[in-house]
Amino acid sequence: MNTVPNASYSFTLRLEIPNHVGMLSQVMSAISEAGGDLGAIDIVQATRDTMIRDITVAAGDEAHAEAIANRVRAVPEVRVINFSDRTFLLHLGGKISVHSKTPLKTRDQLSMAYTPGVARVCLAIAEDTSKAYSLTIKSNTVAVVSDGTAVLGLGDIGPEAAMPVMEGKAMLFKEFGGVDAFPICLATKDTEEIIRIVKAIAPGFGGINLEDISAPRCFEIEERLVKELDIPVMHDDQHGTAVVVLAALLNALKVVGKRPEDIKVVVSGVGASGVACSKIILAAGVKNIIGVDRLGAIYQGRTEHMNKMKDWYAEHTNPAGIRGHLGDVIEGADVFLGLSGPGAFSVEMLQKMAKDPIIFALANPTPEILPEDAAPYVRVMATGRSDYPNQINNVLCFPGIFRGALDCRASVINEAMQLAAARAIQSIISDEELGPDYIIPSVFDKRVVHAVAKAVIEAAYETGVARRERKPTTAHEPVGVH
Repeated sequence: MNTVPNASYSFTLRLEIPNHVGMLSQVMSAISEAGGDLGAIDIVQATRDTMIRDITVAAGDEAHAEAIANRVRAVPEVRVINFSDRTFLLHLGGKISVHSKTPLKTRDQLSMAYTPGVARVCLAIAEDTSKAYSLTIKSNTVAVVSDGTAVLGLGDIGPEAAMPVMEGKAMLFKEFGGVDAFPICLATKDTEEIIRIVKAIAPGFGGINLEDISAPRCFEIEERLVKELDIPVMHDDQHGTAVVVLAALLNALKVVGKRPEDIKVVVSGVGASGVACSKIILAAGVKNIIGVDRLGAIYQGRTEHMNKMKDWYAEHTNPAGIRGHLGDVIEGADVFLGLSGPGAFSVEMLQKMAKDPIIFALANPTPEILPEDAAPYVRVMATGRSDYPNQINNVLCFPGIFRGALDCRASVINEAMQLAAARAIQSIISDEELGPDYIIPSVFDKRVVHAVAKAVIEAAYETGVARRERKPTTAHEPVGVH
């Protein structure tokens, strides 16, 4: 049982408590003894004899939450009226909705927004389809597309079960980047059919965010859509992760005083994220990367459990052709990058690494090695979790990348734009602020989206993929377009 309380497993108990001295203290003690983290206590109703209260508690997992509730039920004279899982309550009815930008309260407004006035707008777009950017939602709208085959750490759970994640992604687009995003979950795993569907819906969107599509299919889907569409397409599990990892790595290297070209990086997990992270790290100057899957190191000449992307990986990494399992190849490594599964990396392996090791254990929700186990031996530690320092979270990246790509009407999101985004995230933390527990900014740092969008726009114009007229800038005005 994981008994480390967190908000994901928080719940509210509605209790009827007798108005006796010390009864609330008994309830609070029961929660504490069961390992719960006590939150808000609110009065719902009060009478002469009883008090009805809502008590919010954080637990470590579902079993822990139930154990806490049972401990409270055992308190004499206390009645549990209701047990409400706060995460499920947040999802009731879905997490997003559509709102009109203009009111429809008069006949005039209706006639302009819909028939007959809308016909004139339709005809204007029919004559020049580029006007869809100025006369429809296209200019600020992204489709979040998934087939539900690689959801979070849950795997192939299907399109319906993937919807809460895609809704969440749409929320993040809106809250952090001001981008309107729509979840689109497809009831097909066929690569060609997914490509056809996305191409067919593309006219209504300014960008496509591919999400939680299993490897190696995700590589072909993204590659084909990038080539065949004229709007930016990005598989966030690949490139979003890669951008944030690079930003964090560059700052971690500053902390330990090492240069990208001098380090040895071992990557555990050569799926979509592992390949994309390796590509962007190579582009940033790292020369010695060794990828490891279930069978061991990827090297030129390996034939077992290979595919097109692993063939590419074998050709471009592991320059010394090292073979062996993770415990073998980690010897002397400066960086461990975990994109695999819980418990894949041990303290014994960590102790084989070079001085001042950097550990990015990004498996979620349970990392390859727990920070508390690594603490005596590691210099810089990052995970994908919000309850530890240095959270590697894609929300630092994709809202700003798409904000910039939409604003300059980029046709693609290329490597230069991704590298620019990574360096923009890195730059948020000054040298004075930088430290082992602060190598990456908070997801709530409002500077991030603006910095990323600005850097992405610059890179888009420099590489010739921006299609919107550039806005002149002054010394006091940020880069932009009109």
